[in-house]
Amino acid sequence: MEGKRDAEFAPGCYIKFVTENMELESLSLMIVAGENSGDNHAAALVRALRARMPATQTQFFGSTGEEMRRAGVETIIRHDDLAITGLIEVGRALPVFWRVFNRLKRAAVERKPDAVVLVDWPEFNLRLARALHRRGLKVIYYISPQLWAWRAYRVRQIARDVDLLLAILPFEPQWYKQRGVEHVEFVGHPLASGTVKPRIGKEEFCRSNNLNPAQPVIALLPGSRRMELTRNLPLMLDAAARILNARPEAQFVVPLAANRAPAEVETVLAESGAQPFPSSLRARLRVVQNSTYEALAAADAAAVTSGTATLEAAIIGTPLVIVYKESWLNWNTLGRLINTEHFGLINLIAEERIATELMQNDFTPARLATELLQLLDKGRNEATRERLRRATARLGTGDASREAADRILRAVRDWRIGEG
Repeated sequence: MEGKRDAEFAPGCYIKFVTENMELESLSLMIVAGENSGDNHAAALVRALRARMPATQTQFFGSTGEEMRRAGVETIIRHDDLAITGLIEVGRALPVFWRVFNRLKRAAVERKPDAVVLVDWPEFNLRLARALHRRGLKVIYYISPQLWAWRAYRVRQIARDVDLLLAILPFEPQWYKQRGVEHVEFVGHPLASGTVKPRIGKEEFCRSNNLNPAQPVIALLPGSRRMELTRNLPLMLDAAARILNARPEAQFVVPLAANRAPAEVETVLAESGAQPFPSSLRARLRVVQNSTYEALAAADAAAVTSGTATLEAAIIGTPLVIVYKESWLNWNTLGRLINTEHFGLINLIAEERIATELMQNDFTPARLATELLQLLDKGRNEATRERLRRATARLGTGDASREAADRILRAVRDWRIGEG
């Protein structure tokens, strides 16, 4: 009994008890996100932090988008116009980025928050991490950089400049720990918390869009950026016309993001120089707006541009083909640096090729039509759905924002005790 009591109140156990039960009277965090997805994740994190400590005096400031501002984060800089990709685009924006970098660095040094929380956006945030960590600030990285895909050498920067790394993919902690980064924790994926679900069922979606639920439905997701529409949509529609030759009863739906107008489909086709698609396809095609989850849930199969939407399709359970088309310059520079076995997130999570990947030159209308037709086979379709269910179960079942908030609060408590 005495030994048990001694063990329970050993110094290490006592510190752990105090740390986990100590209430923070105040919390100050600088939060830096640089694109829409990071803005959404950061805003959810702020709301989770406030829910955890409603009576605490909190101060959140940093690089904000619309959602972060709605969550009450004080704006040091607005990142709404900083979502730039590609070598040429980034090169033109470098002066703006340096001004933003220096303004955020100055704010952090002057205000000395409990920690700086960097959300995704590695090209900018890894540089900021180095500058701030060297000045004695604690750095937390939420949504860890995908160094396992390319630029793995940057893991040395993570080990040196980041005090806590919060991963959202289940294989990431092991990958980082094998390379000497111990301060990494898996919090689950934000999309696995039940937010990816249709608002209406297949029957209602088909009825409202003049589709026959008894006939095959194929969703075509070309991406949300205008350049993605230009590169991907003509190829997808060409594939759809080929599918109709084999399956005249097939129906197609193109769900566009809220910031894309249905009229852009015709404009994109005209600008691309593609042949007008045949009247038979026009009669079987529906373009919808702001209904991506509903379209995926109603679809028997989907062609999805590589990115977050591929994981959303997998969570919904729609058998999919992952496609990607980049400019020649970006593909032959940035693309060649990617060193993973799979491009698609769902394939990486599953550690096997569930969804066929048609990247760059492999992305042709003929190849896409063939793969989608195979997914319409009932046996293969059902088997693929089961494999998707098993893979997405690895993403966790909790609330990633809440888990991340708990880990951040615990870290701040630990650091304060260590300084005391």
